[in-house]
Amino acid sequence: MTALALTGFLALSAALLAIGIFGILTRRNFILILIAIEIGMNAAILNFVYFAAFSGATSGLTGQSIAVVLVGFAATEVAVGLAIVLALNRLKGTIDVAQATDLKL
Repeated sequence: MTALALTGFLALSAALLAIGIFGILTRRNFILILIAIEIGMNAAILNFVYFAAFSGATSGLTGQSIAVVLVGFAATEVAVGLAIVLALNRLKGTIDVAQATDLKL
């Protein structure tokens, strides 16, 4: 893999991260915020895989192994986030983030 190809991959990853951060900061819907977090995490996963491929490490699949762990972490984050969304919908009848100030039982 050449340095030029790595630059393109890093630009893609930076664009995904920028989209994710923009989505987190501007959205009021909780589900859309979860999607934006997933986009940001995908940018990190792409970085790990690209740098592992670029370095040509012979020690194994380090970047890919970290990517698999991060995919599992992202799935856990979505499960917890959707549980919060369901609790918020039952309590308030909406999934607006501004209404999530008092999620007490």
